[in-house]
Amino acid sequence: MFRHPRRARALVALAALATAAAALPQARAASDPVPPPAPAPPPRTASAWLPYWDQDTAYDTALRHADQLHTVSPFWYETKLAGRIDPHLHAEERHVVDGLHGAGIKVVPTVMERMPRDALAGVVTDPARRATHIETLLDVVRRRDYDGLDLDYETIAPTGDATYEKVRDGYATMVTDLCRRLHALSKQCVITVSPKTAGTGRVWDYKRLGAAADRLRIMAYNLHWAEGAPGPLSSPAWYDEILRRATAEVPPAKLEMGLPAYGWDWAVGTPGRARAVTSKEAEALRRKVGAPYRLDPASSTPHFTYQEGGTTREVWYQDARGTAAHLPVLRRHGVAHTVLWALGFEDPQLWRTLAEF
Repeated sequence: MFRHPRRARALVALAALATAAAALPQARAASDPVPPPAPAPPPRTASAWLPYWDQDTAYDTALRHADQLHTVSPFWYETKLAGRIDPHLHAEERHVVDGLHGAGIKVVPTVMERMPRDALAGVVTDPARRATHIETLLDVVRRRDYDGLDLDYETIAPTGDATYEKVRDGYATMVTDLCRRLHALSKQCVITVSPKTAGTGRVWDYKRLGAAADRLRIMAYNLHWAEGAPGPLSSPAWYDEILRRATAEVPPAKLEMGLPAYGWDWAVGTPGRARAVTSKEAEALRRKVGAPYRLDPASSTPHFTYQEGGTTREVWYQDARGTAAHLPVLRRHGVAHTVLWALGFEDPQLWRTLAEF
């Protein structure tokens, strides 16, 4: 068939344009911007101890706030001798370990002790007994599918002038060796210590402990305690002193600042030990006796007084509002991690405060 050259060229051009036009929507679709990925969840910065004497309440609390909890430390073991560590009541319950793991929480049980001060000092300063004790601790971590161990050894804290340097060095050596062995098992090593201030904490070698451990937990509470005069458990000024010293020796990322979720109920002017109260119990008592809510301006701590059988009693405790006033000190020192004493004790609003930290 005869075809006009110009017409043929025009038809070819029109076909090409049609093809390009058909492909244009696809090209545009391919060039559309890719939607940004969903934001990552905030890091879990809170840890907490789980008390064995109220384990069900504490466990339920942990599961309700699993999205915030990095580590839970069931308070399950007590050292008796270099070669003996006994479980507390309800220790090693499989459903607790499995449930916490299922919620994405690390399980790092606490080993504590109430040995006579000289007895524990003898363990940490004697190489053979120290080695025995490390093996006994490793046996504990192998009992269940734990993620590590938390050592909360406090009786060496008031060691006397004549021996404190030897005890301090012996404990640091034991911790260094224990952490190395735990790391070889792919387990975490967590060490709990007292606050170091101008007048306290000299027995803790923060630098060596912080170098060895994955986390160093500072028990930043009991500024006023059960056998002393009534007063706040902590204060922003005290936190500042603690963290100025701690961050000079330990990377802030390794520190966990201990927060109180409890208080003390003192009998004013009467010798004797104060009663322990959880934050929830203290607030319930305040409402029961009709005491007004007061937040001490110097310490940002709630407190109240009431009468019981002719005795004036004074209660100081901590709640979410008070904790919110303490947390800016942590931010100033670059500390993002907290550890709560203890699960189930706290003001329920505390979790929102910690989420906003």
